[in-house]
Amino acid sequence: MNPATPPSGGRPARSRRVDPEGRQALFTTPVTAPPDHLAAGEHRPGRQALYSTGPRRPGTVVVTCSGCSVRTRTSLVDVGVRLLTGSVWLPARSFDHWMRCPSCHAYQWCRIGWTD
Repeated sequence: MNPATPPSGGRPARSRRVDPEGRQALFTTPVTAPPDHLAAGEHRPGRQALYSTGPRRPGTVVVTCSGCSVRTRTSLVDVGVRLLTGSVWLPARSFDHWMRCPSCHAYQWCRIGWTD
């Protein structure tokens, strides 16, 4: 005799369990879930949201790397240290500073957006 089958030969009775940490937890959202909060500021739609660096903040500049094509907002102190420790400036180029990129940390030609 199979222990899962009752002696009468019928189907075993299935008990309904309340299991909030089991399968139902995957498909239901708890009532106490906190709402998602976004940071305050101007909301930019579409492409502008992906490729914008945000509003200008005092004491910062935007460094654009020609190697990794990443725009990074960094402080003036950080840029000053990068410019003083092994950099070259060629004013006739689009990317005119040979310096260590704040994003990929490799020496690349970078553009410093002083007014961005």
